[in-house]
Amino acid sequence: MEVLNSRVLLRPGDLERSRRFYAETLGLAVYREFGPPDHPGTVFFLGGGFLEVSGQGAQDGSAHTLWLQVRDVAHEERRLRQAGVTVLREAREEPWGLVELWIADPDGHRVVLVEIPDDHPLRRDTR
Repeated sequence: MEVLNSRVLLRPGDLERSRRFYAETLGLAVYREFGPPDHPGTVFFLGGGFLEVSGQGAQDGSAHTLWLQVRDVAHEERRLRQAGVTVLREAREEPWGLVELWIADPDGHRVVLVEIPDDHPLRRDTR
């Protein structure tokens, strides 16, 4: 699998407290913010990767998730199903325009494979 980008997703119990911790206490640089202004998600630089702090603490075991951007989610879904990987949710376009496939690693941790369509704003943003 060719991974184009990656990040660790953290769904904290207290979003604002966690944002302050990573930004102010640890001093991580902000890569981007997204979502509603009163409850934004934040993506921080982590050297060669990213940490996304967003949403609320999950009750379904997905409070920590690995996010991997790939070129072709449909191809990876076929390949991974053939390899016997557990598919938690088939590939589909999300309301925010990304195509996501959710799988589980051998211990049941969620791994999200993401494809960014050619017409998505993330492709047009030159920052």
